[in-house]
Amino acid sequence: MKENILIDKSVDFAARIIKLRKFLEESQHEHILSRQILRSGTSIGANINEAQYGQSKADFISKLHIALKETAETEYWLRLLVKSEYINEKIFQSLIADCMELKKILIASLNTAKSTM
Repeated sequence: MKENILIDKSVDFAARIIKLRKFLEESQHEHILSRQILRSGTSIGANINEAQYGQSKADFISKLHIALKETAETEYWLRLLVKSEYINEKIFQSLIADCMELKKILIASLNTAKSTM
């Protein structure tokens, strides 16, 4: 199977988000925000994966746009978690870097897909 860096990175990021949720619930006893970031952080990869099976180029682009919107939402929850001191700066910087990397790759992929329509 052909390697897809975007899928691989999104799965790795989703796994980190799942671990973050576990930490938030077990160590911080935080349940509401942990569910929000779990939903948005894992949705990025789900939409990227779904895009690979799009019915058309437009469907592919639409799914990548949804994934991009989920990166923005995940970025928001990460910023809120660090501001509210549920996670420390080191954890935040590591996760936000991965989130921003996904965002940049998604933007580049969308630009490429749109230019070939």
